[in-house]
Amino acid sequence: MPDIRDELTGALSDPDPVRRAQIQMLKPLPKRFYTEVSIGPTSGGHAILLDGRPVRTPAKQALEVPTLKAAELLAAEWQTQKETIDPATMPVTRLANTAIDGVARDSRAVFDDILNFAGTDLLCYRASEPEGLVARQSERWDPIISWAAEKHGAHFILVQGIVHQAQPRQAIDAFAEALGAYATPLGLACLHTITTLTGSALLALAFAEKRLSAEETWALAHLDEDWQIEHWGTDEEAFQRRENRWREMQAATATLDALR
Repeated sequence: MPDIRDELTGALSDPDPVRRAQIQMLKPLPKRFYTEVSIGPTSGGHAILLDGRPVRTPAKQALEVPTLKAAELLAAEWQTQKETIDPATMPVTRLANTAIDGVARDSRAVFDDILNFAGTDLLCYRASEPEGLVARQSERWDPIISWAAEKHGAHFILVQGIVHQAQPRQAIDAFAEALGAYATPLGLACLHTITTLTGSALLALAFAEKRLSAEETWALAHLDEDWQIEHWGTDEEAFQRRENRWREMQAATATLDALR
């Protein structure tokens, strides 16, 4: 008889949220099959145990993380499942699966993808109008640009409009050196998630170095969107999409914090 945990493979691992939703709709959620969730020490950190048996990733590796705090986040997700197991409520587990099965195999590619975001960073592309938005971007984004230059020697060029402007090689190299401090599989998985959700590698690094809180990072990433909402309003669908992304953001920032 197949292990019921195998039924969770697709829904817990697929990186596409639409595909994850489709997988979950195709068949009923699996029943909760365990009573006790615990954490066990391993040579590489801490593993999640269900009734004493280790949880496996989709690639059949042990679901383990380097710190006890990170393991506690994982254990809490498994413990809070009720009669059924809903992968939609387990973003930290998906993140850990991604780190173990994916990032660990090619961490350089993930590292380089974050650098590519830095080359076209949200904070470097500024509006030319209206005047209020221009002023707000300058007031709230400029301190992060200055922080990157003063602390890391990463001097990024600001651009008006959306026409691509290549950033200086020195700025990217300096940013890469700072990013290297977080170049573990789970650390990169967290930073990559934060970067893609915000559109800014600079904001991701600023959060990692405690220059910004998760809430401040999220607000800065949505400065333009919030300006539009203030003047034109929003709709329920857009609001829900943002709430869903915020939950993913919270999982990534909490996990990165737990690695410290």
